[in-house]
Amino acid sequence: MVEVYGREEERPQVQRTGEFQRKHQTDYGRQRVIPMSELSTAQNTMAHAWEAPTYRGAPGMSARMRIPGSKSLTNRYLLLAALADSPSRLRAPLHSRDSALMISALETLGAQFERIETGSEFGPDLLITPLNLASAPPMVKIDCGLAGTVMRFVPALAALLPGDYNFDGDPQARKRPMAALCDGLRQLGARIERSNDSVDTLPFTLHSPGLAAASGTPAEIFIDASASSQFISALLLIAPRLPKGLTIHHRGNAIPSVPHIEMTMQTLRDLGVRAEAVAGEYAWRVFPGTISGFDVTVEPDLSNAGPFFAAAMVTGNSVTIPDWPAPTADGSPGTTQGGDEWRTILPRLGGAVEFSNGSLTVTGPEEITRLSGVEFNLQTAGELAPTVAALVALLDSPSTLTGIGHLRGHETDRLAALVAEINRLGGLAEETADGIRVLRPVRRLPQDSPVTVQTYEDHRVATFAAVIGLHEPGVRIENVQTTAKTLPQFTALWQKMLSQWKGARS
Repeated sequence: MVEVYGREEERPQVQRTGEFQRKHQTDYGRQRVIPMSELSTAQNTMAHAWEAPTYRGAPGMSARMRIPGSKSLTNRYLLLAALADSPSRLRAPLHSRDSALMISALETLGAQFERIETGSEFGPDLLITPLNLASAPPMVKIDCGLAGTVMRFVPALAALLPGDYNFDGDPQARKRPMAALCDGLRQLGARIERSNDSVDTLPFTLHSPGLAAASGTPAEIFIDASASSQFISALLLIAPRLPKGLTIHHRGNAIPSVPHIEMTMQTLRDLGVRAEAVAGEYAWRVFPGTISGFDVTVEPDLSNAGPFFAAAMVTGNSVTIPDWPAPTADGSPGTTQGGDEWRTILPRLGGAVEFSNGSLTVTGPEEITRLSGVEFNLQTAGELAPTVAALVALLDSPSTLTGIGHLRGHETDRLAALVAEINRLGGLAEETADGIRVLRPVRRLPQDSPVTVQTYEDHRVATFAAVIGLHEPGVRIENVQTTAKTLPQFTALWQKMLSQWKGARS
């Protein structure tokens, strides 16, 4: 067994900004978050990869699992708090590597953070003092790690300030698309000095005149966001602080994960910003105005609930997640999180889904391997694809996942990674133009030699393997610590779920 993240320790009730910045990557909240650059080294010092537990009990057991806050919402609120006109409080935010990188970047630009302990197992609340858009810090370097929200959102925010800002990240981050954001910032009046002479990728240096006060800043731009919805969200988030607001037009192929754009728009509206979609085209308009300081509670991360629901699906047990955003009377989502699509995806795979008293419960079929294959278009919820892939890799006949070609540009090439690891485990899968096809299921015998699944420093590949390992014996996961990107407590929570099922049996 690898070391589970985190150790409890005594700490003061409120931690001030300077100490926060020094400690956020080594003892963040109640969890020890290892910088991604150290993960491979940490893995090499371990005698064994993490042995994914295999469930050997009877079906029909139940577990109740609380999930930490949404990464997507946490990082949007953090950035908007830095742009507000007064301090804000963020309750139950996610504490993970991605959020730590966002906080560090915002501190570098001048925002201040205090930690307010609440006794939560997932870490403290945050009190955020906004940055001063008229004050330019000296030339600074910002580490984006492998966080898409940091590498896309923070350069846009920095462009509001006058100054020079160098952005870089993990080696894999340098392969992730950035061209649409750089194009948009150039149209707004910033200059970007590329390290790669021909391609807009990390690392680069942003030279900005300070767009928040630049009289010539245009009110309308055109970009191709077909590689990531985050390009649109990044520019929408800063639009209220531009002198004329901003209208963004998309010109290109379909945008993946459009619900994330609606999440951004709704978050702005909830904070009093006038924001609207332009009828009849892929375009969004945000009007200029102030962002008032706010006090909000972050919803649990519904995407990260997926592996636990999938655990119920592959064991025939039940998992209940509390604090699920309540669906509306007609069953429509009560949230902008794409993870709410579990309510419609899992019934198609034989699961029973019930919302009651603020909680969502998923009960798996008696034996998932007896079920026939399916076809899913996951264009609006690509972050769920690795977990769905784990489930369809166990079905009795071929399945196809489409609408996820953009996952080739995520933390790793997720399509190639999923295909490689399904095949490594004894199944048969192949890539398609915009997805994957599972042709033969994973079937392992107890006497089969253990197989170590590679994670490619991708948190969702690690949880994909854990789901399969729950049903199939002999699955090991290298570098399971990569789950710290969005869920540093993953292995401890996985064991907690299993212990509840064991306790129910006895």
